[in-house]
Amino acid sequence: MECDVIVIGAGPAGLCLARALALRGLHTLVLERQPLAALAEPAFDGREIALTHASMRILRELGVWQHLSPDEISPLRRARVIDGDDAGFEVDGAPFGHDRLGVLVSNQSIRRAAWAAVADDARVRVQVEAKVAAVGSDATQAWVRLADGSTLRAPLLVAADSRFSETRRAMGIAADLHDFGRSMLVCRIAHAEPHHGVAWEWFGRGQTRALLPLREHLASAVLTVPGAEAQRLAALPLDDYARELETRYEGRLGTITLASSVHAYPLVSTWARAFVARRFALAGDAAVGMHPVTAHGFNLGLASVERLANAVADGISRHGDAGHPLPLARYQREHRREARVLHAGTRAVVELFGSDRVTHRPLRRAVLGAMRALPPLRRALAAGLVDETQQPASVLRHARTALDVLRPRLGSSAG
Repeated sequence: MECDVIVIGAGPAGLCLARALALRGLHTLVLERQPLAALAEPAFDGREIALTHASMRILRELGVWQHLSPDEISPLRRARVIDGDDAGFEVDGAPFGHDRLGVLVSNQSIRRAAWAAVADDARVRVQVEAKVAAVGSDATQAWVRLADGSTLRAPLLVAADSRFSETRRAMGIAADLHDFGRSMLVCRIAHAEPHHGVAWEWFGRGQTRALLPLREHLASAVLTVPGAEAQRLAALPLDDYARELETRYEGRLGTITLASSVHAYPLVSTWARAFVARRFALAGDAAVGMHPVTAHGFNLGLASVERLANAVADGISRHGDAGHPLPLARYQREHRREARVLHAGTRAVVELFGSDRVTHRPLRRAVLGAMRALPPLRRALAAGLVDETQQPASVLRHARTALDVLRPRLGSSAG
């Protein structure tokens, strides 16, 4: 099969990109080192993905959402941020006419749905158990040499093979990696006290505790601790780990029972120094690998899918070339603009709230106090979650949206 684009990596970003390109009339070959069974029936990995309204829109347009069953989708009504004993603040979508900030869907379910969306698409071919030996490009084509000696060619090559992308490195694009020295432990829990659809992000006491609400009395418990402590906790028997969670959540959830296995992930963020090269582009985590504290990672990855697919389609329509440098340069410019805001903001949150330095505590309390006292700040935070449009994210745009919501109230009170 002749193709317009070769994508390396059949994770959610790679499969969603292939589907997005197919809907724009392009043919894509996806190369994946895993066997077919791992794509069609992916294993549970503990991760729950918080999807914004924009991400839900993209998944609907790609035909991925339609492969999710209702019981795989959990509403995220509100989000609560707490620091130690400070009451913190809550954010919700009510000012924008939404009963939820977003939804939670397991990574396993998203992977399965993405596979189902491309499995019957004649414009997408997935080659499994494909080991890449070398990659490169010239003025007219990109090429991939497989371990079996065969060589594949297309006008454009895309890396969607994780934040530790081997393809990115092979194409000579450097990346800045930051190891936070901590690991994230995730599992599903059944708990006695209801969560009411509220997500928690709870900082302090040498750890970050998060709660992602699934069905009532069922949630994902996310515990971030130093690496050595994570190893000790991961080795505990399941019942002992449940008792550990009861203690760390200070009894707020009542009795806890583990409802899944426990999975550990070292926390490392990455930032590629370029998102494109000659007949080459990065998508998903291969471009930006985010710390999960602000839950922007997969949403940013889907934004890259939409922008890159539009750029490739524009290259075809304007220049007759899927890998034309001008649309790719626009993709890089637009995606870096959004990603820079989110990446820097997330790093700032981790540095301020993820540290137990005594000198940080007054500033943390001041930030939480301002968020609690000033509705425009909370609305600005919520605006980015409920906005479905494809626009570059910026603090200014979110603040403007929040002020637009406030303006009628200010006008009525003045009258």
